[in-house]
Amino acid sequence: MIVMKFGGTSVQDAKAINRAAEIVEGRLKERPIVVVSAMSKVTDSLLAMGKAAGGGDRKSALRMARALRERHYETAGELLGTALFTEFHGELGADFEDLDELLRGIAAVGEITPRTYDYVASFGEVLSSKIVAAAFAGRGLPGMHVDSRQCLLTDNSFTRAIPQFEETNERLLKKVQPLVDAGKVAVMGGFIGSTRNGITTTIGRGGSDFSAAIFGAALHADRIEIWTDVDGMMTTDPRLCPDARRIKVISFDEAAELAYFGAKVLHPATVLPAIQQNIPVFVLNSQNPTCEGTKVTARAPRCSNIFKAIAVKKKITLVEIAAPRRLLVQGYLKSIFEVFDKHEVAVDVVSTSEVSVSVTAETNESIPALAADLAKLADVKYEGRKAIVCLVGENLRDTAGIAAKVFGLLEDIKIRMISQGASEINLTFVIEEDAAADVVRRLHKAFFAEADPEVFA
Repeated sequence: MIVMKFGGTSVQDAKAINRAAEIVEGRLKERPIVVVSAMSKVTDSLLAMGKAAGGGDRKSALRMARALRERHYETAGELLGTALFTEFHGELGADFEDLDELLRGIAAVGEITPRTYDYVASFGEVLSSKIVAAAFAGRGLPGMHVDSRQCLLTDNSFTRAIPQFEETNERLLKKVQPLVDAGKVAVMGGFIGSTRNGITTTIGRGGSDFSAAIFGAALHADRIEIWTDVDGMMTTDPRLCPDARRIKVISFDEAAELAYFGAKVLHPATVLPAIQQNIPVFVLNSQNPTCEGTKVTARAPRCSNIFKAIAVKKKITLVEIAAPRRLLVQGYLKSIFEVFDKHEVAVDVVSTSEVSVSVTAETNESIPALAADLAKLADVKYEGRKAIVCLVGENLRDTAGIAAKVFGLLEDIKIRMISQGASEINLTFVIEEDAAADVVRRLHKAFFAEADPEVFA
């Protein structure tokens, strides 16, 4: 059995869904389960209409919902033809009536809560999974829609709910495994779940990958396929470096590091359930299905290159906290990070000395308030327009002199922070954002001029 997850661009319209159906049809012998995201840009649209309704702008919210309804009707009509769409129309219509009613209620109250945001956001995956299942059936494939909310149990941390794995596994074995055994193709929405009380939740943006891995681990899949609109994971962002190479095989640890530091092809949490079951993950291109993509596995083969890839993460703020008067006071670091937790600001890189702490975080509107609270503990200053560059490779474990080689190429670049040692497989540093493209090109040219053919395409 395999799990095939199709992202938003892979189900964005009738043409894309037909292409996905052809790919699934070619794998029927492997007993696939299909997980789909919302159609491309739909979740953004849903959150925008929820925000509009929460601000009291009912008319704009309903107008956006109407446009969304028309898009889904058009896609379903093109996929199913008149007769089948007539049968299916009522089911979609009921979902959109529920969405309209929800938006009217939000507008009447004049406020949208995290719980309500999750309910609004869930419509994208619910609608796309129903349309894809119907499209499969219309082509003669044994597609059957399964509501993921009946399978993926979470806590009630709305907008970033935490899956409850033991009960989720039980539900999947009870509800989905019999369909697989009967030769059916279960089509499920990613990203969505529910609490024990049946309240809709979401597991965070990018959570469809995570859903696919949870389902695959629970059902002991032979592999998990993540279908995107790129040929796999690359040695760096090809928009910055046109000679970037496709990585044929990469370890779970390396993939997670790259994802965390800006490589958006794979959600970092995706690898966690797969690691536990040692299930390989393949990143594939639905627009180029003959490409072998990237295999993500527990342990990648040895590579003659020092690095496997270079990731860059822009729009970073550097926060510097200096407090000589609190030198060596017990609990000082704890009190600093409690402030970050209070403002829900995630920290990327940390560097400490006896009298100061430097951290990086994604630039967002919470930073000024965060700095104001930190100022109660220490002297604080922060600077935006920074970038994190992360070089990843398992060869770092055993190779001496790597930092000298890297920074020798960047003698004219202002390096603000350096981190190596927290992870054995990455070397990370912070630079000015304007220098990021040039730095990545220099490093890529130096370290990937020759590439191991067993690892790189």
